[in-house]
Amino acid sequence: MNFQRPRPEEPEINLIPLIDVLLVVLIFLMITTTYSKYTELKIQLPVADASAAKNQPDSVVVGVTANGSYAVAGRPLQGRDVPALVQALRAAAHGRSDLTLVISADAQSTQQSVVNVMEAARLLGISRLSFATQRSAS
Repeated sequence: MNFQRPRPEEPEINLIPLIDVLLVVLIFLMITTTYSKYTELKIQLPVADASAAKNQPDSVVVGVTANGSYAVAGRPLQGRDVPALVQALRAAAHGRSDLTLVISADAQSTQQSVVNVMEAARLLGISRLSFATQRSAS
């Protein structure tokens, strides 16, 4: 007769279900996480300290005032819409699309006013654009 007690089996820890549960929790957290977006960017615009540009004979200057008025090649434009700009640019460019369009916009002008000039240039096939700047005081 064997009066010895049987040795209890050592408990075995099964880690596979634990890993499965942790992976599901990790996936759930990744899906439900909201990423914060900054609504305001702090941008410091560059200052143009380049030398004075040479006067290009194949260029048309479009002036944009702070209130949204336009002047094409020194002549004030009555309309403030894209079709009026297209017509004035076509007359100033004499039908050429290989010239450079210089946009001289006031610092206080709206972005839409400048975009209107760019849209008119696109409609005429003018692909070379330049923005006029002034030198900094320093």
